Amino acid sequence: MTDDALRGVRLGIDWGQARIGVAACDAGGVLAFPVETIAPASDARVVRDRLTAIVEEYEPVVAYLGLPRHLRGAEGESAAKARGQARWLARTFPDVAVHLVDERMTTVSATRQLQEAGRSAKTQRAVIDQAAAVAILNHALDTERLTGARAGERIEGKV
Repeated sequence: MTDDALRGVRLGIDWGQARIGVAACDAGGVLAFPVETIAPASDARVVRDRLTAIVEEYEPVVAYLGLPRHLRGAEGESAAKARGQARWLARTFPDVAVHLVDERMTTVSATRQLQEAGRSAKTQRAVIDQAAAVAILNHALDTERLTGARAGERIEGKV
């Protein structure tokens, strides 16, 4: 894959039980930054409308969705849900490549970084999902730089 093929805005998505954190990066893949926390995640219309607005605004070429695996790498119920969400994203946004990337420890890492930045546990709740989405996106960008290819597992929107 050429350097030009790896260009374009990418999204990082941390799709949790209660909230969805979204991050984006510049077209060169240099800087990942928080975008928004979508809540409540249980309202499908809110999720669809907000994600549609974000996709229209940022025009991403790839969306990296965190795949929650157990520490030993096995996939459980949460991973099965993430796979379903990834298929939904791929069907809903056919012009955006959807990739699942391992998200083990991203929330732990994001929490630690926020604590080091002086955020209390109470004030972290509002941004932890965005910070986890930034961590997911940074991991994917690092993988792209190291391998010269998109990170993770590509998901097709077909049923």
